[in-house]
Amino acid sequence: MEIRFVAVLASLALVLGASALPDGGSAPRAAAAPPPPGSAPPDPGATPSGTTFTNPITEPFADTYADPAVIRGKDGWWYLYATSDPLVSGGPFGNMHVSRSRDLESWEYVGTIFDEENRPSWAASASYFWAPDIRYVDGQYVMYYTVTDTEANPDPWDYTIGVATAPTPTGPWTDSGGPVLQPRPASGDGYLNTIDPALFADEDGSRYLYFGGFNGGIWVTELDETGTRAVGEPTRVTVADRYEGAFVVKRDGWYYLMGSSANCCSGPVTGYSVYTGRSRSPLGPFVDHEGVSLNESRVGGTQVVAQNGNRWIGVGHHAVLTDASGQDWMFYHAIDKDDAWLNEPGGVNRRPTLIDRMDWIDGWPVVNAGAGPSEGPQPGPVSASGLGIVSGDPASGSGLRRVSGTLARGTDGSGDAGAIARLVPSRRDAAIARTAPAPREVRLEADVRLPDAGGSFAVTLGGPGSSTVSVRLDAKARELVVGQGRQQRRTALPANADLTTWHVLTVEARDGAVAARLSSSGLGDVDAEARLEPRVPLPWQAPVSLVADGGEAQLDNLTVVPAHEPVTRRVAEPRAGAVTFAEEFDGELDPGWRWLHGPANVEVADGGLSWPLTNHDLVGAANDAPALLRDAPDGDFVLEATVTLPLGENTVRNYQQAGLLVHAGDDDFLRLAPVSIWQTRQVEFSKELTADGRTWFGGHVSGPVADTMHLRLFYTTDPATGEHRYRAATSRDGRSWRFGATWALPAGTDPSVGIYAGGGATPATTATFEGVRLRKVG
Repeated sequence: MEIRFVAVLASLALVLGASALPDGGSAPRAAAAPPPPGSAPPDPGATPSGTTFTNPITEPFADTYADPAVIRGKDGWWYLYATSDPLVSGGPFGNMHVSRSRDLESWEYVGTIFDEENRPSWAASASYFWAPDIRYVDGQYVMYYTVTDTEANPDPWDYTIGVATAPTPTGPWTDSGGPVLQPRPASGDGYLNTIDPALFADEDGSRYLYFGGFNGGIWVTELDETGTRAVGEPTRVTVADRYEGAFVVKRDGWYYLMGSSANCCSGPVTGYSVYTGRSRSPLGPFVDHEGVSLNESRVGGTQVVAQNGNRWIGVGHHAVLTDASGQDWMFYHAIDKDDAWLNEPGGVNRRPTLIDRMDWIDGWPVVNAGAGPSEGPQPGPVSASGLGIVSGDPASGSGLRRVSGTLARGTDGSGDAGAIARLVPSRRDAAIARTAPAPREVRLEADVRLPDAGGSFAVTLGGPGSSTVSVRLDAKARELVVGQGRQQRRTALPANADLTTWHVLTVEARDGAVAARLSSSGLGDVDAEARLEPRVPLPWQAPVSLVADGGEAQLDNLTVVPAHEPVTRRVAEPRAGAVTFAEEFDGELDPGWRWLHGPANVEVADGGLSWPLTNHDLVGAANDAPALLRDAPDGDFVLEATVTLPLGENTVRNYQQAGLLVHAGDDDFLRLAPVSIWQTRQVEFSKELTADGRTWFGGHVSGPVADTMHLRLFYTTDPATGEHRYRAATSRDGRSWRFGATWALPAGTDPSVGIYAGGGATPATTATFEGVRLRKVG
């Protein structure tokens, strides 16, 4: 096969060199057959970019569409799945939802996953179905989902994971007949949160299922060959009380575990957000950009997205999809802070789906280069092919020109792909089709199927001559190869990779290298990948050629577009400027201070204010916690404090804390502090307000923490609404700062600023403030 393939490339170079006219020369082209019945309609437009979207993308058909999962079907549509909340105010709870789109921007509702006929019989009648995870495995669609209650146990909320399969993205879905893993009893009453599944397939053929939540942590287990049952003992990869909603992608040899933190569903005070850690193993340990583990008491995590002060709060529980140009996008739900609830039934949050660009900067994912969730029109994903190719029907139109063999239209008789392209070699020659000239930095993506065990499919870039780079998927040798002449990089395919079923092949030329990846779902999973830095650079512009040799190759959802231009620099973070006020606690307190609910039993000495923690708190109805306040300065400012609070590790000390306070009223305040939450130690930036006749409390959590923490709140005013905006930043050393969420207080209020301590007197603990300062911004 190797000798024949080299000969094919040599003949291909001669053919391309003889027909390099802009219109493709006189190379023959197979006659196009009429569209087969049931084929997918052509893509809307042939341009690969230029579209826009506005969040939320599910607004045309849904008030809420939470816990989104997304996949491209072989029929060319993208499908978006959601948890079982009522779709609209006043509507019934569903059995998980599905919608679809042709362009990743305009979505239409399709229906539910389960109904009373096909819902899992082993689930209790009152069970909910949450957090679907969709994949394509072994020629069928596989959906994992949370079952909140089973028939097997008398107690409710015995969470576990179910799995169902279907021949198409819309069903019909057939449940596997039992849980993927059994409900896990907690040490006391109830069950651990065996929720929020996410599949990851690795290049050695292993399949891993990540699952879990705040009560128990995120875990990972291997699955059997069917993908329907767990095998072996699961491994915990995050601390028990911090993360849920896992999603894993592999990039540049790293496994990135992303998870959501804080309460998902606290209405107008929801501080949900997404963090990540990475590992060289799918089993962890996952650490953040400072090397702090996600699985330790002083918990780490690198922020991926957090609320930024616009209408969107509670941004989390996400999926990641890569568009045709190679740009990653995050799908996630969020809450409009001014419209947080469904009108009925009561107590259900409006959580529509948002989409935003996800960049990779210095090896870490971040949404919109750190700007956070978008509001208003935004440039959309690249969903259609360039070069005249109709991706859902690649053999139609003028996008591909036959060079040798047969290029014909066909129909997927065993799956849902509809119209496909068939590249069929002749007895003597490989089948070759080519595009119009493409740029040097180009990305090709296609669903590929090799019906013949002895066949191969190749993508060549840069021909003719010595610059040609080939990417070959070889069914006989069972390998993925990237090569230029004798320079080659080979990767073996896993034993369970069945090339007679559809796989997603991507080929990307960028920065002087050519990288190829084969995956089952195209969702960050990987069956094989190879990368080559060719000795001879690719030409600035040349056709892309598709080659089938030794047997037929079938193609669908083909896109050839310029590779995206990555964003490599974060948006600028605010900076703290000159000090305008400093309280160093080296004598009498400045006369501008005043006590709220106090004074507390504090002592000022030796440059510190010592504050023993008590059981008092501002949260809820008590409103009895002392706080030391002063008037906020005019204009933008930074409130800053250094506090030492030894909270230990791995013990329950709820909810000891000390830090910064912004106070517009006892039920209308913000606070930023290191805090003990069950066995974790983290930073909480929380908010309490009164709305709809009751008091609400929630927060954003971050970290990691140290005994001594440096805290900042950056204050600005929203020029459009007059709201008071406060953005949190924390540091363990006073030099490297982590920025977090932004909370707002209403326009027309006059908040005071200061410090507080409390939340629990056991064990006896004293917070020491080493200084409070006000600074200019910038």
